Amino acid sequence: MTVWDDLVGQDRVREQLAAAAQDADALVTAVSDGVPLDQGSKMTHAWLFTGPPGSGRSTAARAFAAALQCTSPDRALGGAPGCGFCDGCHTSLIGTHADVEVIRTDLLSIGVKETRDLVRRAQLSPAVGRWQVIVLEDADRLTEGAGNVLLKAVEEPAPRTVWMLCAPSLEDVLPTIRSRCRHLTLSTPAVEAVADVLIRRDGVDPERAHAAARATQGHIGRARRLATDERARARRAAVLKVPLRVADVGGCLKAAQELIDTATEDAKQMAEEVDVKETEDLKAALGGVAGGRMPRGTAGAMKELEDKQKRRKTRTQRDSLDLALTELTGFYRDVLALQLGSKLAIANTDVQDSLDRLAESSTPAQTLRRIESVIACREAMDRNVAPLLAVEAMTMALRAG
Repeated sequence: MTVWDDLVGQDRVREQLAAAAQDADALVTAVSDGVPLDQGSKMTHAWLFTGPPGSGRSTAARAFAAALQCTSPDRALGGAPGCGFCDGCHTSLIGTHADVEVIRTDLLSIGVKETRDLVRRAQLSPAVGRWQVIVLEDADRLTEGAGNVLLKAVEEPAPRTVWMLCAPSLEDVLPTIRSRCRHLTLSTPAVEAVADVLIRRDGVDPERAHAAARATQGHIGRARRLATDERARARRAAVLKVPLRVADVGGCLKAAQELIDTATEDAKQMAEEVDVKETEDLKAALGGVAGGRMPRGTAGAMKELEDKQKRRKTRTQRDSLDLALTELTGFYRDVLALQLGSKLAIANTDVQDSLDRLAESSTPAQTLRRIESVIACREAMDRNVAPLLAVEAMTMALRAG
């Protein structure tokens, strides 16, 4: 099993990264530290991975990072880097390699302070590996100030440092940064390819794997969660009932409140799992005693942690709502396909009766307006409109058609 096996349905990207890893390996083997990269090399110091959610941007970046750190003896015999079994590959993939830093945020944005810490890390020489690799999974969440801090590091990288940025699209990254990166675009993998991965790697029942892959339209992460998490399946089933529950104003308001309550409960559960341990660990680090008062001068650190946890809770709630809205969009997309007699495969076959009922009782124009109302709700929350108000406006629009 090589490091590329989890890169589903991205043959062209895989070939490009494998060629770059081969050149990078030859470079490290043949030249000393500090020598500039060969202009004809397929390897470069900054990469930008873009693609729709679920396409595997971070998976591609992690696989590439592992290939760069590969220490397999087969390389000396012409073998390609990225064996998946050596210490360099293994530790890179599981997140314990000393020279591979993977940054993801559970907050709404990545600020200047965190970015400066990354830039300082990027200036170091590799400690045990062949390259110093920084994988920034949420490059689209960089604030403008953080982006400007990162720009300098991408412009003038250390000789053996590689930046890997991941974002949904080019427009989500500052033009000055993306112009200095080699760009790779990933596409949504085929439903069959995602189902195959769930069966082969996660041991999911074939029927359930195909149903989950079809329902999520090739989104690998969501498909895995849907196939393995009973609570995720129950939440999705509740969301797909919304279109038939908005027949009157009362139903609209109740459906909106339930969507908000579900998202809030998701955020609360995550907080219960993470916040308590974080708080206790910080108290212990600051010299606090269980059940006693904290030492003087520690209030600021505790307040900073509380603010971070509050921001994380807000993002978790928004992510949960966004997932629900994505599923609603998919539902109405299926309705529209039925109304237009399209040959597109229906994603939500488990609610075929509801799709048929709505397709027969409405027009394509109404369905399009309903899709637009869901998109408008997502945009409203991006502008920090109160979630309940945004969702209530959406459910009322779904009723109006």
